Formats: sequence, structure tokens, C-alpha cells
Amino acid sequence: MNKQQSFKQQQREEGTVGTLYLVGTPIGNLEDMTYRAIRTLQEVDIIAAEDTRQTRKLLTHFDIHTKMTSYHEHNKHERTAELINRLLDGVSIAIVSDAGLPAISDPGEDLVKAAIAEQIAVVPIPGANAALSALIISGLSTERFTFVGFPPRERKLQQSWVESIAQLQTTLIIYEAPHRIKKTCQLLYEALGDRQAAIARELTKRHEEVLRGTLEESVQWFAENDPIGEYVLIIEGVSEDTVQKEEKDSWWQLLSLEEHVATYEQTMSRKEAIKQTAVDRGVAKRDVYNIVNRAEIN
Repeated sequence: MNKQQSFKQQQREEGTVGTLYLVGTPIGNLEDMTYRAIRTLQEVDIIAAEDTRQTRKLLTHFDIHTKMTSYHEHNKHERTAELINRLLDGVSIAIVSDAGLPAISDPGEDLVKAAIAEQIAVVPIPGANAALSALIISGLSTERFTFVGFPPRERKLQQSWVESIAQLQTTLIIYEAPHRIKKTCQLLYEALGDRQAAIARELTKRHEEVLRGTLEESVQWFAENDPIGEYVLIIEGVSEDTVQKEEKDSWWQLLSLEEHVATYEQTMSRKEAIKQTAVDRGVAKRDVYNIVNRAEIN
């Protein structure tokens, strides 16, 4: 185990090692910014920003003049090594995303992993977060939740993605862009059924809006209203009763058809066993009868 003492200066043979700060920024309203975040951005040597133009507006508003460098999805591979070397040289760096906490659905995750691998202290500077902000106003369960980020864009990956979350009993938190929200709501409705949901947009901004209802109602809403802004979808998890029913209904899936019938024959007649097997599998009773009889003859 490696122990990090966040507020103790790290020393190596080469000298003092810098600290990587993950600084939360506003998700809409500039008043989301904390005093500590402002002070940290003023005191570090470098700010690594996802979009330097966007971050420049924030720094100007709070009269922060710290040097910036870009760090985003398209340059993270080469830039990560550069920033790690600066940290090892004793330089302190703050990383920020365009909005909210860095390293969540964000390339900052790679820099954090690289810093930890070099035993560089990584310190969180908490701030606003769209996922949790949407969750707490959703009206859905906050006891257990799963953040699944953005859905995959490739159609061939979407089916496996929805299957991976369909049986989760935790509340689901999903991010989505305005140009994809309609298709995503339709996909979720078809795959998950008509669950309770809340869809939030423009969080902490002047036009903050939350839609509460069902997935079917969300599909109908977006059929009649154009999406605007970035969205957070909060969807109720599958109920325990549903999971238990599905497990009960699918107990036979690893059995051959003959084994399926034989299991029922332990408590009912051959005729009833064939009938119930046909119902379970969604096939014709005659087909089950023919297959079982053919197996016995052979």
C-alpha cells in the first residue's frame, strides 16, 4: 500500500515533488466556484485546462493570472508525460475541465493514474458536479446509485451497454448531449421498460429545467420539444421483485428441452409438463412433444 499525505511536502532524492490538484469549476453559475478553488488556481504554477478559451473566461472573472496549458482528449498522450515530468521537478499543477469535477468522463483520469504511478500526491478541490446535482433533485432513490457516463455512440455497442445496466438495482446516472438525447431515451425505454426517470438540463444556470416522469413520457416529450443544453438522465434501478421474478422464470435456460420436461414431470403429468415447458420457452406444445418423443425413441 502506498500512503499519501496530501498536505505534507513530498521529497525525493532529486528534491521536492509537486502536487496535482483536481479543481472543481462551475457547471453553470459562476457562484458554484469555491473560495478554495479560487485560491488554489491562484497559487499553483500551471493550470491544465480542457479548453483554454473556456477556462480563460473563468480566470478573468476571478482575476486569476496563472499560466495555462491545454490538456484534452486529443493531446493527452504526449501532454501527460510532459506534465508528470514537471510535477517530478517540483512544479504544482491544477487540472480543470470545462465544467464540474475533472477526471469524470474526462481525460484528466489519465493524468491522475500517471501521477499515482509516480507516487505524486493527487489532491481533490471539491466543487459542483452535474451527476450528483441531478441525482439529489430527481426524487429517485439516492441510497445506491451507479454513474455510467455517456452511452456508446456506435450502434453495435449500444445493445451490450444497455444489457450491462438493465439488471442494476441502483439508480442510474447517465450523461448525454443534446443531439443524441432523443435516440438515447428511445433506446433506454425499449431496453429498460417504462421506468421512472428525471432528466435535468442547464443545471445551476438561468434556464435550469428538470423533467420528471417515465421513460415513455420522456420519449413523447422529445418528440414534441427540441432538446437544448447538456443533459443528465436519472433512471430508477430495476426492482428486486422484478429481478427475482426473472431469475425464477429463467431457471430452465441451462437445461435441454428433455431435461426441462423431466424436471416438471417430478410434480406433474407428462402432458402438463410438456404444456408448461412450451409456455416457458414460448414454443408450440406440439413441437415440444415431438422433440421429447423423438429423443426417447432414439
